[in-house]
Amino acid sequence: MSQRRRAALGVGIVVAIFLFVQVAALALVEPFQSAGYQPVEDPQDPTNSLAYFGAILVATAVMLAAFKFGVDEFIRLLVIGSGAWLSLYVFQVLLPPVVTVGSFNLVAVACAAALGVALYVYPEWYVIDVAGAFMGAGAAGLFGISFGILPAIVLLTVLAVYDAISVYGTEHMLTLASGVMDLRVPVVLVIPFSASYSFLETDPSANTALDDDEGEESEEGEDADGDTADVDEAHEPDDEGSESPLDREAMFIGLGDAVIPTVLVASAAFFAPEGIVAVFGVPVTALAAMVGTFAGLAGLLWMVMKGRAHAGLPLLNGGAIGGYLLGALASGMTLVQALGL
Repeated sequence: MSQRRRAALGVGIVVAIFLFVQVAALALVEPFQSAGYQPVEDPQDPTNSLAYFGAILVATAVMLAAFKFGVDEFIRLLVIGSGAWLSLYVFQVLLPPVVTVGSFNLVAVACAAALGVALYVYPEWYVIDVAGAFMGAGAAGLFGISFGILPAIVLLTVLAVYDAISVYGTEHMLTLASGVMDLRVPVVLVIPFSASYSFLETDPSANTALDDDEGEESEEGEDADGDTADVDEAHEPDDEGSESPLDREAMFIGLGDAVIPTVLVASAAFFAPEGIVAVFGVPVTALAAMVGTFAGLAGLLWMVMKGRAHAGLPLLNGGAIGGYLLGALASGMTLVQALGL
């Protein structure tokens, strides 16, 4: 397969997953709210964003400690269980309640359980990506109805800064990435460059290490809770050129890269002011945030395809926020109204 076709396959899979997460999250916000899934009393409180960020820091520390002390299997089971639980939220509102016990739709429970079992028994790349897409849509939908516009913008801004610091500064994502990749769970999206690629037959830990002997950064990391960086091999260019990512069989992108900017997309749709222009029922502010996200994704993929790995959220979140604000101003809102002040 030519490099152009390999690139087209990889980019196509990334775009399809991002598009599914965003469209599904938009479709889920109203059913989630009707089902009583809104977990906070005041979604307009900006401290909700800081509380969530604090939870991310704690979860990151716990995972690093778990990898250090060799309890990886516990983390794997926890992630798989969380994935099945998030998927249950999605299936509960999408699948008709043919058979129910209490408030549980047994068909939805069976689908969520099957997803969890598949992740545990056969974590091939397409199983991970499908599970990740459902998890991402569910998480983005839940956060979308939980964070008003201002809290959502605060969350995206804080996470973008944290992502940049943890990737380019402290580099603790590198350690986390190595452990997460070994778990084979949908914390990362696996993007193959060929139809014959098998994630089960590769050694993912080989793709997330620092070459300390040469003093050269070889990978960028991925946060297990959604503050993400693209995971791909990176080499400093020299006179002979650098290795192209397309020379490898796959690249890895954090699930949070798809989820976090989508929070603003979902929030912009759910908390849109009355009378705002909508296209196919979606407020233009939400659509503009989507366009901004994909503009950031285009820039991110362009840099990754050039052979350098990068923190994803600065570009993606920046694109989502910029697109939202432009859409809001174009629709006649003032900046104060657009920011939810």
